Amino acid sequence: MATLKEFEEALREHGMHMALALLERLRERDRQTRTIRPARRLTGQKMTPDLARAILELHASTGMTQQEIAFKVGVNQGRVNEVIKRGKWLDDDPHAPEAVARDKAKARMRADPKPRPKPSVRKETPRAAKRPAAPQGQFAFGDM
Repeated sequence: MATLKEFEEALREHGMHMALALLERLRERDRQTRTIRPARRLTGQKMTPDLARAILELHASTGMTQQEIAFKVGVNQGRVNEVIKRGKWLDDDPHAPEAVARDKAKARMRADPKPRPKPSVRKETPRAAKRPAAPQGQFAFGDM
């Protein structure tokens, strides 16, 4: 299957200027009617047992994908997967691993960024014991 770019090049090679003009008009119409929306990042809701049950309900009763469910309830697809595949977030235990991880991540986000300590200067490790220098004889100027 040819790409649109290859199709355009073929039209150009065959001198089909009317078809190229029509293609350009269609592109221009598309540009005018296209709406460009800024990318959005969902900040996600706090996962609760009620939200987890709603996710399971949507998964069981509709043919929606995990991504569609995530968009509908306002969480990311990974959280939907955790609920469906592993049953996470279904109880309200604050000591559950996922709740502890969530709370730690939120605490990191609220905390002021701390300056990282500068790396310490590494001490030279002794590689091998230095051998004593072999005695070297000296030549006098007239020895040779």
